[in-house]
Amino acid sequence: MHLSFDRKALESFCRSRGIRRLSLFGSAVRDDFRPGESDFDVLAEFEPGALRGVGLNFFSYGPDLEKILGGKVDFCSKLNKYIKPLVEKECLPLYEQV
Repeated sequence: MHLSFDRKALESFCRSRGIRRLSLFGSAVRDDFRPGESDFDVLAEFEPGALRGVGLNFFSYGPDLEKILGGKVDFCSKLNKYIKPLVEKECLPLYEQV
């Protein structure tokens, strides 16, 4: 997988929203990714309390991230318990808080 993006912009995005880890999964980390057609499946792990008071602004996170990654983003912060183990096996961290 070759993904080119502004790492400083991604770091700023994550820090300002209390994201401690942002990972890519799905077709973007596999051979079936089709540039220009496939979306980026992104899993965000937040700092405790980071979403308190966010409200509807949460729904802007995906479109904001699309500007940084340069493609359609499917942004999620919680996984179904049945797919969680599968997703966690293939997650590729894009950002981790240090």
